[in-house]
Amino acid sequence: MTDGELILVAGALLAAGIAASLLAQRIRLPGLLLFLGLGMAIGSDGLGWIDFNDYELARTIGIVALALILFEGGLLAGFEEIRPVLRPAVGLAVVGTFVTAGITGMAAVWLFDLETLEGLLLGSIIASTDGAAIFALLRGSTLRRKLARTLEGEAGFNDPVAVLLVIGFIDWIQKPDYGASDMAILFVLELGIGAAAGIAVGWLAVKGLQRTRLDSTGLYPVASLATAAVAFGAADTLHGSGFLAVYVAGLALGSGRIPAKRTVTVFHQGLAWVAQIALFLALGLLVFPSKLGDVAVEGMALALVLVLVARPVATFISTAFDRFSTVERAVLGWAGLRGAVPVVLATFPVIEGVPDSRVYFNIVFFAVVISTLLQGTTFEPIARRLGVTTSEPALPRPLVETGTIRRLGAEVVEFPVGPEYALVGHRVRDLGLPRDALLSVIVRGEEAVLPRGSTRIEAGDRLHLVVRSEVARQMDEVVARWETGPVGLPRLERRPAIGSAVFSSRPWDGERDGDAAYPQAIDGVPVREHLRTRRDRRGALVALVDGRCAITGRTLAVGGTRQVQAYARRRLTRETDDTARAWWQEVIGALAR
Repeated sequence: MTDGELILVAGALLAAGIAASLLAQRIRLPGLLLFLGLGMAIGSDGLGWIDFNDYELARTIGIVALALILFEGGLLAGFEEIRPVLRPAVGLAVVGTFVTAGITGMAAVWLFDLETLEGLLLGSIIASTDGAAIFALLRGSTLRRKLARTLEGEAGFNDPVAVLLVIGFIDWIQKPDYGASDMAILFVLELGIGAAAGIAVGWLAVKGLQRTRLDSTGLYPVASLATAAVAFGAADTLHGSGFLAVYVAGLALGSGRIPAKRTVTVFHQGLAWVAQIALFLALGLLVFPSKLGDVAVEGMALALVLVLVARPVATFISTAFDRFSTVERAVLGWAGLRGAVPVVLATFPVIEGVPDSRVYFNIVFFAVVISTLLQGTTFEPIARRLGVTTSEPALPRPLVETGTIRRLGAEVVEFPVGPEYALVGHRVRDLGLPRDALLSVIVRGEEAVLPRGSTRIEAGDRLHLVVRSEVARQMDEVVARWETGPVGLPRLERRPAIGSAVFSSRPWDGERDGDAAYPQAIDGVPVREHLRTRRDRRGALVALVDGRCAITGRTLAVGGTRQVQAYARRRLTRETDDTARAWWQEVIGALAR
């Protein structure tokens, strides 16, 4: 395959993953399941488009993808959100995973006639809930915030526990002198080193980003991606849990006051989606439908034991000392979605050469599918029926959605003030912004300054503005004046006595006069200030550099302040439409100031 063909295939698979996501929304089916099905369909046992059976490569893809997904989950949550539910989240992640692995493992011993350690290994593989599945579920849910944060914290913390259980039982099966004490030591060292590495790297990253000003906003996502890689790599190199480290580092960045945080968050949300699509496609390629029939009945039975028995029992035991009602515990028990994590963990015994480990892979497939179909599609209706939902989203959305603002015809822009700019030292009232542009906040160092007319602009400030698309071109001229001068409104060429100017009116000529909503000049006289914009039709109230005012629209009226105000009063008395009357009242009020 040539480089071009490889890139073409990668792009086509990502596009197919997006299409599967859109289809999942229409048929109300978890999208992750369709990604997995797509991988099976194009694999060597399906259409045969891609011949793939490299378990080591699949595990590498899985580890990288899970690290990115966990980092994004921590980044969106932050320590402040997780702290109130830290105890139940950790309880579910540790005690809950142990109990789930034990119950499911014993059921596997009976169903598949396995040795005890082999059954516990299989139980450990499917014991962990899946971060990607849980995060996707909560984003579309209205579950109570406390329950949602508990599930979110569990999904971040239980992956390292499940990984260590799988590694421990593999060693226990293959090494005669390995035992429970060795596994306990493994847990203490791995989790301790992982937590320490995550905290250290996260803290250093927050402090570094706060003290360093990068030249481009696009460099901040690069820095956050480096943080995730360093946290995972450092912990893993020191024989600690890289998954725990990357999640904790994400929590640290999510809690810290770092520049361009919204940009960083959006970047990692997109990256997490790419990781999910690539992960499930790769794992789907490893599933051979022709071999599933041999374990179909037992696999579905084990999946039902996991969903209906092991997870609920584990939830009630691990949250016994937490302040949850019986209904809330039942909902937490039903939210134990399985997804990519068990399938990735199923590659571990295959790579390590554990006997009959390829059968585990097929069994795990049923656990994932049954959990996704049974729990994923019914969770929200059950939670609503049990009365544990609200009118608010389970995970808080940002106050400003840039995409939403763009769809509504506006942009959020940032203007960094250089030390040599003419704007430095001037007040906010001198910015000369168009009527449909608003300075929302000034970022000064680590402080957000709410702008007032008397606030002075300083070098190093970052001005955040909301600009309607109609005045975007005017902003180019305004920004040029901020950089080179002159700053402020154009000076009056002359100031006539009030009412002394000649009043005139005529029809507006679009070809000659331009856009009535944003006129640049009236009969050759430049517009000094845009006072008001009419919304029901194209029109505006502007002040000219010669001291006169003008009302534009279907009819142009130009004159002194009192003359134009009198014209507006006459139009108000003749109008019957409420929207038009509101416009003329707005004009009268603006001219009265």
